Amino acid sequence: MSGIDVARIRADFPILKRTVRENKPLVYLDSGATSQKPFSVLDAEREFYETSNAAAHRGAHQLAEEATEAYESARAKIARFVGASPENIVFTKNATESLNLAAYAFSNATALASQGASVDPRFELKPGDSVVVTEMEHHANLVPWQEVCAKTGATLKWIPLTDDGRLDMSGLPDLIDSATKVVSVVHQSNILGTINPVAEIMDMAHAVGAVGVVDGCQSVPHMPVDVREIGADLLAWSGHKMLGPTGIGLLYGTAEILDSMPPFLTGGSMISTVEMERSTYAAAPAKFEAGVPMVAQAVGLGAAVDYLVNLGMQEVAEHELAMTEYSLKAITDLPGVRIIGPLDARNRGSAISFVVDGIHPHDVGQVLDNLGIAVRVGHHCAWPTCRRFAVPATTRISPYIYNDFRDIDAVAEGIVEAQRFFKVAP
Repeated sequence: MSGIDVARIRADFPILKRTVRENKPLVYLDSGATSQKPFSVLDAEREFYETSNAAAHRGAHQLAEEATEAYESARAKIARFVGASPENIVFTKNATESLNLAAYAFSNATALASQGASVDPRFELKPGDSVVVTEMEHHANLVPWQEVCAKTGATLKWIPLTDDGRLDMSGLPDLIDSATKVVSVVHQSNILGTINPVAEIMDMAHAVGAVGVVDGCQSVPHMPVDVREIGADLLAWSGHKMLGPTGIGLLYGTAEILDSMPPFLTGGSMISTVEMERSTYAAAPAKFEAGVPMVAQAVGLGAAVDYLVNLGMQEVAEHELAMTEYSLKAITDLPGVRIIGPLDARNRGSAISFVVDGIHPHDVGQVLDNLGIAVRVGHHCAWPTCRRFAVPATTRISPYIYNDFRDIDAVAEGIVEAQRFFKVAP
């Protein structure tokens, strides 16, 4: 096991003390969907509401000043967490909105160009251009690009998967070529657990002049991530998967890209001047933050960053590796159980999806739930990936810093219980 003291960490999470399903202790293994929140995050958000609640970047009274300071201090803290500068961090309501912001920049620029407006040509799409994704994308990094291609006439292409759940990189020179305008890939798959070589893919994108986008939802909470090393033009992730509140997401962008992108949402806060005939927009990141900011959520996410920094992201990654290695062995040792995704921990995260012969994944999840074990069942918003591996759905465990080997043992015992209940025991 890693150097992380799981027992001490668990004491910081009030929800982990509760019981479920006829007084069974909660075993929470669904952090890939959303993580639980420590006292420090809950307290930070509550304290803001109790002491400094006001609309940031509005008003000259003391509360407004304190709210603005809290909001921008959280931005600076989150920026440092990924090796960025504050002006490169845009707050959104979730990672899905972050990725839609990126996608809409292309469709909006294309629409403006069609009306004779001057736009950065990198964001203008036309028939013959291509957008490249992967076959393991979450719907949030697939459907927006499908929509953009439908609106602009560009072609959507994707990097296929190998049978063991990794990217087939052999055909990349034919996929990422002079026609490519966007390459948008997931850093760590939420269904397969695969950690992709995103820096290499971003280099290939930049070599042909394409904009590189990375979905970091499953990587930023679980390992050290530095935007300078990844090399992406845009990186999206969410707060609620990294101990923070719901209702807040992030989009990192290079200064050059953010300055060139047209805005997604318009209205208050994001403007420079407004006349009846036209408006001009503020500089990034304000250009992308229309409306009253989510100050309390930003404050809470800042506290979550403090918590993770105090643990050490390298220590978090080592804990994840230990949990992954243990989980892979525990599950593959069970007869009649098959993991969908890489079977070794090399370049792999702790999100592990599996199927049990003769039992639908939803039924496996129900048995586990009856035992007090919370897991995810379904296609995990990655339907094309499920189709690639010819499964309707999977059962997924996704441990985090507050889980240990005993939780994985409970899952293994629960799978055996499901096999007994449905009379499919090997």
